[in-house]
Amino acid sequence: MERIEPALSPCRQIGGHHEPIIAGAAADANRADAVLACRSDTHRRPPVPHLYHRLPPGCRLYCSKEVYMTNAQTPHTRPPAVAGMFYPGDAATLKRDVNMYIAAGAVERKAPKAIIAPHAGYVYSGPIAGSVYALLSPASSTIRRVVLLGPTHRVAVRGMALPTCDAFATPLGNIPIDRDAFNLLTDLSQVVLSDAAHAQEHSLEVQLPFLQAVLSDFRLLPFAVGHVGPEAVAEVLDRLWGGDETLIVVSSDLSHYLPYAAAREVDGATAQRIVAESPDITHEEACGATPLNGLLLAARRRGLHPRLVDLRNSGDTAGDCSRVVGYGAFAFEGGDDV
Repeated sequence: MERIEPALSPCRQIGGHHEPIIAGAAADANRADAVLACRSDTHRRPPVPHLYHRLPPGCRLYCSKEVYMTNAQTPHTRPPAVAGMFYPGDAATLKRDVNMYIAAGAVERKAPKAIIAPHAGYVYSGPIAGSVYALLSPASSTIRRVVLLGPTHRVAVRGMALPTCDAFATPLGNIPIDRDAFNLLTDLSQVVLSDAAHAQEHSLEVQLPFLQAVLSDFRLLPFAVGHVGPEAVAEVLDRLWGGDETLIVVSSDLSHYLPYAAAREVDGATAQRIVAESPDITHEEACGATPLNGLLLAARRRGLHPRLVDLRNSGDTAGDCSRVVGYGAFAFEGGDDV
């Protein structure tokens, strides 16, 4: 397994928001590097819900140019990067809020094998995430491994990046990395190592307090998913699928920055295609389209079917209806679970 770290090439500063994107043809598979453009404002809360965070003074984002290194590194824990911004930094407040979101959801007879949950600030997407995490309650003591996949927003990476750390931390405690699962993937070229891809990534981190609240004891295998095909994602999921002890979580929001009515229409159509198991969702329809499509492929091979649990947008929760971000929650269940 190769370790990939970004070359120290600072991104551009544009406008009033911090909004990482991959610029133009940099996403082409034949390019060795990708250019990240960002928008930052450290003085006020940005109007776009999923960008509710600020960079510390002097913090820089970097483009990703592949540099191959050995994977030897001193064991360490990844600290929370967006606590106090996307979700409460105080443990008691965080636990209270997450439990409130989960308690509002329905509890069913059997937990799903896989879920899709949004990753915005909790004030915006927490209720939607809670609706699908509530379904995991029957398996709280059964699930021991969580395979978590989310898109990269800060550092462009080719492949599916795992961290080299031993644990991820949140205000609710540490979650150990599943080294046994890690070692099952050493021969897959799409799996790479990059701490930079994980250091500031919120799409994975915001899922962790929900998992800590609903599961008793588990290990984590977190993938920051960059430029890679859905079939390659499905191959990794096939390798890790396991049984009832393994949960798969894909982190994704839906449409971005549309007016409320337009977002409802677009997100409704996207949700119908996800439920229909169409593995061709675009990144305009869902920012986590790549891991989402990979999950759709892997689930279809096993006869699992996604169902819509909740569909709302930031205009329904706490945002301005003139520009909203869409959030969907989906549960993947087998024939006996429907």
